[in-house]
Amino acid sequence: MVSNNVTVQNSVGLHARPATFFIQKANEFKSSIWVEKEDRRVNAKSLLGVLSLGIVKGAEISIIADGSDEEEAVKTLVELIESNFAEQG
Repeated sequence: MVSNNVTVQNSVGLHARPATFFIQKANEFKSSIWVEKEDRRVNAKSLLGVLSLGIVKGAEISIIADGSDEEEAVKTLVELIESNFAEQG
């Protein structure tokens, strides 16, 4: 199991479009992936789960993965958040 903390810096946080993009990226991995904020943990591959955390700009979250590609999954998702979803197009 691999875990990494990241602070969300984009202006709208993890809502609507950024959350959809994040979930699409999470679904590219075989590992089980979770997003944790404070004491709540949700499936990173679930739009409703991620949106239910209410992640806003400045929120610190943890990305946790467990499986065959866990290290790559956490690294990729943390970089996506740190880039303010630059790949969003």
